[in-house]
Amino acid sequence: MAEVADYPLTDATRLADVAAARARFREHTPALVTTVLARRRADTKLAGLPGVGQWLFTEPALQQASAAAVARHRAHRLAGRPVHDVTCSIGTELAALHGHATALLGSDIDPVRLAMARHNLPGDVLVCRADACRPISRDTVVLADPDRRAGGRRRFDPRAYRPALDALLAAHRGRDLVVKCAPGIDFAAVADLGFDGEIAVTSLAGTVREACLWSTGLTDSGVRRRAVLLDRGEEITDTGPDDCAVGAAGRWIVDPDGAVVRAGLVRHYAARHGLWQLDPAIAYLSGDRLPDGVRGFEVLEQLAYSEKRLRQALARHDCGALEILVRGLDVDPDALRRRLRPRGAHPLSVVLTRLGDGGAARATAFVCRPSR
Repeated sequence: MAEVADYPLTDATRLADVAAARARFREHTPALVTTVLARRRADTKLAGLPGVGQWLFTEPALQQASAAAVARHRAHRLAGRPVHDVTCSIGTELAALHGHATALLGSDIDPVRLAMARHNLPGDVLVCRADACRPISRDTVVLADPDRRAGGRRRFDPRAYRPALDALLAAHRGRDLVVKCAPGIDFAAVADLGFDGEIAVTSLAGTVREACLWSTGLTDSGVRRRAVLLDRGEEITDTGPDDCAVGAAGRWIVDPDGAVVRAGLVRHYAARHGLWQLDPAIAYLSGDRLPDGVRGFEVLEQLAYSEKRLRQALARHDCGALEILVRGLDVDPDALRRRLRPRGAHPLSVVLTRLGDGGAARATAFVCRPSR
């Protein structure tokens, strides 16, 4: 492993490096190269977990693993509790929980991933082979991360997860339960399966990473939806105020974090930060000042949207590099940017949206200066 780790294994050197490794290590070469490349990717995704530079991986297991920051946030919520990870895979969640949970147990049906977990985890974490839908523990919080891919493609139906979400909920009914799900999971479908706890949507580095189900015994009273913005250290819940006005654009337009939008908490976010909606059915917000640390778009001009009018407005503002944001309209930002061909000196942003309902609806463009 140490020898293969010294190879660059870049696109330019990959063929030569693999040939050299094969001459030295023969049939072991694919496993060695795969592990080295996985460790390099894990250096970013799992940064901060103990000993991750020496972990063993399968590529699907690394893809499915929570980013370290997401796993650590979950571990803080579970601090002081005994936890049984019933789909422990290579051990990411257990590594994040180590030192926070009062006791840890990991199990999985896959013997290869279990062997990797035993290698990756501290020696005081018990790991065994078991079916996630056949309980083997009592008096623990049950944590599950079902597989949401088949043949490299995502499964969107929670009943098609492995193990299936309905089977997991049934097997552990009455237990404190945490289940990591795809960020695009249908909230109504989850309710149809009988889940009545909290759904927390988490974002990191500008991307929505997951939706996580928390049973009622593990959440604050009355909370059913939560947006977790790890970059900002901010959380929004549906128990907060949502008194948000609708009005014309002020100085700034704000495109809320994806976790806020996905969790259905746009009005709650607006109420917290003194913003208002441009349209009750559209997630864009506006205000006369930006919330601290939030990227926004300073409105330079508003116009009824057509490509001709927009091209003229961009020329007036000497637009160069152009960012296009769209909500509520069937517009391909990349194709539109190619057609507009801005060639000026100033980087600008265009916010395209629909304002109004039915016959009164109008496509509107805002030419803006991004705050950063």
